Amino acid sequence: MTVYPKAADRFRRSAYASSLLSGVLLAVSFPSYPSIHFELLAWVALVPLLLTVADDPSSGSVFRKSYAAMLAYSAGALWWVCIATLPGGIMTIAAQAFFMTVPFMLFFLCNRFWGLRRALVAFPFMQVGWEWLYMQQDLSLGWLTLGNSQANLNAMVQYADITGVWGISFWLSSFNVLVVLAVLGGRRLLVPYAGALLAMVLAPLAYSAVVLHAPGGAGRAGTIRVSLVQPDIDPYEKWDRYTGSETLELYYRLTGRAVRESRPDLVVWPETALPFFILDDGNDEYLLSLRRALSLWRAPLLTGFSDIVYAAPGDAPSSAGPGKFDRQSGRFYETYNASMLLSPGVDSLQVYRKVRLVPFAERVPYTEYFPALEQLTFSLAGVGSWGRGPGPSLMELHPADRKRVRIANIICYESIFPGYVSEFVREGAELLTLVTNDGWYGTSYGPWQHLAIGRLRCIENRRAMARCANTGVTECIDPFGRTIARVPWWEEQVLNAELPLGRELSFYTSHPDLLPKVCVAVSLLVVASGGIGRLSLRARRS
Repeated sequence: MTVYPKAADRFRRSAYASSLLSGVLLAVSFPSYPSIHFELLAWVALVPLLLTVADDPSSGSVFRKSYAAMLAYSAGALWWVCIATLPGGIMTIAAQAFFMTVPFMLFFLCNRFWGLRRALVAFPFMQVGWEWLYMQQDLSLGWLTLGNSQANLNAMVQYADITGVWGISFWLSSFNVLVVLAVLGGRRLLVPYAGALLAMVLAPLAYSAVVLHAPGGAGRAGTIRVSLVQPDIDPYEKWDRYTGSETLELYYRLTGRAVRESRPDLVVWPETALPFFILDDGNDEYLLSLRRALSLWRAPLLTGFSDIVYAAPGDAPSSAGPGKFDRQSGRFYETYNASMLLSPGVDSLQVYRKVRLVPFAERVPYTEYFPALEQLTFSLAGVGSWGRGPGPSLMELHPADRKRVRIANIICYESIFPGYVSEFVREGAELLTLVTNDGWYGTSYGPWQHLAIGRLRCIENRRAMARCANTGVTECIDPFGRTIARVPWWEEQVLNAELPLGRELSFYTSHPDLLPKVCVAVSLLVVASGGIGRLSLRARRS
């Protein structure tokens, strides 16, 4: 396919302006404050960039244009990370932009091998395949997955229960490609392309309409009453200013109010609500105090806390990594960002240790192989060098006169990993709980982005979510991504709500990596066959 001269000249003359336009449109389309909705801009955001690189013969030029676009996208969507750590924020934005240029470089190769039309057809596969591959390694932030831009557009994204966020990315990329083909095709092809574009808009709307109005909801299996405690503690102060007793007294006061207002089946405290090692031997008094409070409330408690695990003398740390060494006891130990479930009258604890850790803030990637990399950390107050937990595990509630309820507790950043969350549901989770602390980012829209991405996990797995934040957004979400209840952010509040439980598995939950793996396979096939074909042609000519 040949690019029409007028279109090619127009975008060549304004190459970097076109690239920056794509980046700005992507940034604006990404979730921000709840009253702002520009999601539909993502449906055409890639068009200027694809057109400006369509006939560019230079790989260096394509990279520079792509990087300019992705840098504008990353900076516009992730600037709020700099509020918590300026060096870490700048590094995050620059690195994220670099990784997101990969699909466009693959597009350049396909364009050289196969021509523009085939390269455009292959682009959605390369985009989704790379997004998925990128999230499989520890350096990944994974926040700016293209499909996440539509997280608040409930009426358009219910098909995520089939494809996950990967299907949304594929749909958006395909729509952008169709627009490019329509621009390059001229008036002769305007009607066919317009019809295809209209169908791509109506199909998700039709599916959502059917799902949202279907009788019986998302396979409900009863309900559960929860009380979420939002203490509104400054995250920079809670590690140093408050003693263990003062921290517990604050939560006791708020939880007592919650129990009086609503007889909950579960009380939830946020991420690292207990910023000290309450399970360590020296803190027995605090744990005993907490158990006495549970007896009064007659309700189980799920809380985030800082955990510490010692290795036996002479043994290595309990998780992959260099660990830490306690000279006094002569033992290695590891600390964890963890959560635990305590039930009144039950001595045993159910503990989950966070697995997916924020790169460089909570854990420097690959320190298990190269311990010296630990010097690259951008840790925040009281956070950093956490150990990595063994994997997903469920917690079980045993409400009075009811069958057990199995819950998945996700800690903060883990909610952006669709495949990881689906593991909990495949193991039998009937409810998603999320404990988080979004207070590092002030009044920016960072907490709202985090909330929006969590909505997709509800839709994908058809599970409700109880999201408890230390500071930020505390909210309950139904299996369709809709808000059940919310308390004002940046206020000391308690949220009481009733959430539906679910037991049926969505297609996505059963097959979470099906679409991205197909995309990876198609991308490899297209690029490899094109390269082999080009080498064969050169051999014949010589």
